[in-house]
Amino acid sequence: MVPGLDFSIRACPNGVMDKDVIDPMAMREALSAEKAALLNSSETTASKRTPVTLDQQSVGRLSRMDALQGQAMAQAEEVRRQQRLRLIDAALKRIDDEEYGYCVSCGDGIPAKRLHFDPAAARCIECAT
Repeated sequence: MVPGLDFSIRACPNGVMDKDVIDPMAMREALSAEKAALLNSSETTASKRTPVTLDQQSVGRLSRMDALQGQAMAQAEEVRRQQRLRLIDAALKRIDDEEYGYCVSCGDGIPAKRLHFDPAAARCIECAT
C-alpha cells in the first residue's frame, strides 16, 4: 500500500456511490517517490554487483563462492529493480496521456483498490491473470 494517497468517491446521477476515483497527481507523487527510492537503491548497491576477483591467494574458496553468490543475488535484485522502474515509467506516461486507471488490454477501469496497492498496475485483475 502507498501511504498518503488521496482517494475521493464519485456520486452517480442516481445517487448511488460509484467506485473510488483516483487522483492522478497523488499517484504521480507516489510513483515518483518509489522511482527515486529505486534509483537511490540501485546507486548504493552498485558495488555489490561488480565482478568478483578469482585470486585464491587473497581469499579462500568458500569465501569466493560466498562472494559469487552475493554478487548473483545483487544482480538479480537489480534486474527486478529495473523491471519495476520500467513499469513505473509506463504508469507515469499513462498519467501524462490521461489513460491512467484504464486497463491497457481491455480498456476497462482498474479498481482503485488495485491501484492503491500497486500504482504501476497496467491491467485489471481479469486481464492480469
